[in-house]
Amino acid sequence: MFALNFYSDLYLDVLRANRKTLSIRLGDKRFKYREGEIVWVTIGQRFGRRQKLFAAVIDRVEVKTISELSRREIERENPEFRSHEDVVALLARIYNEQISTEHLVTVIHFSPVDE
Repeated sequence: MFALNFYSDLYLDVLRANRKTLSIRLGDKRFKYREGEIVWVTIGQRFGRRQKLFAAVIDRVEVKTISELSRREIERENPEFRSHEDVVALLARIYNEQISTEHLVTVIHFSPVDE
């Protein structure tokens, strides 16, 4: 089983409320996440202890530039986001590097699986 991990300080509340159904990851991650896979959605620090929130199915995986993201995709990443600049700021914070709207990202659409 694979995990789709999120940082708790950014995403815990929206994940628990089922308001986040998409993840935007920097770079081409198609080799890592595949449509139809069942994953654990977890929160926690990278290389640290994590908490499993729920299982999910990966519905779709797409690679595009940040500038190609739709408004709906941006809002599904974070309900408070409205612009491409919001995504740029988030990714710069997470990856600790300079990001532009021309960077490639992987858009992972997922749906919770009731157990």
